[in-house]
Amino acid sequence: MKILSWNINGLRAVQKKGFASWLGKAQPDILCVQESRALPEQVEPDWPKAYEAHWNPAEKKGYSGVITFIKTPSIKVTRGIGKAAHDHEGRVLTTEHDDFFLVNVYVPNAQRSLARLPYRQEWDRAFLAYLKKLERRKPVIVCGDLNVSHKEIDLTNFKANKNNAGFTSEERAGFDAFVAAGLVDTFREFETGGGHYSWWSNRLNARARNIGWRIDYFLISESLRPRLKKAFILPEVMGSDHCPVGVELI
Repeated sequence: MKILSWNINGLRAVQKKGFASWLGKAQPDILCVQESRALPEQVEPDWPKAYEAHWNPAEKKGYSGVITFIKTPSIKVTRGIGKAAHDHEGRVLTTEHDDFFLVNVYVPNAQRSLARLPYRQEWDRAFLAYLKKLERRKPVIVCGDLNVSHKEIDLTNFKANKNNAGFTSEERAGFDAFVAAGLVDTFREFETGGGHYSWWSNRLNARARNIGWRIDYFLISESLRPRLKKAFILPEVMGSDHCPVGVELI
């Protein structure tokens, strides 16, 4: 089973850049996208008909939102984490499958001024509690834009960004809590070196120079580790300031 995740930075925008063609060639069993920034009625469904799209848009138009495209119908689809304080921005969509839950997530950004850092910490705790509740029933696969680089190796200029959004000690501690709770960073099961990123600034030719951040992840329950065949990043795929990341499970 191949699952991909991609912050597309606007579905309508990426459709104009060949999204449907790319999906038809990539052929994942499941694709999770973040930052869809659209309502279903605003979008022409030009992607392959083999995929069923499940949406969780934000209440605010043109903001946030996640979509999960699946080929095989899921058992159940759940929008949000069941907490009203956190569920109006369209950040989480869970599909239940025979032997796991797949959680598509777009984690809140702390903002450049860090004005939203306290909320981000609350969100991380609530989201982890939600995952552990699911895990009591079945293993979980979590994928999406987590808006944090976990280690120094996960971004190019770690010294300059030490107290910046996406690399504060508070955000990194939030990721530490996921790992301590038994969730596995799949990419680091296969690659221990640096220079592997999933987001690049649109400024200063950063992508061409590979000055980036790894902020998009697949985390899995420890019990799924024996099934993990591959974890990867697809930096050659254009169309957004992020690139897709993925896993293959046996």
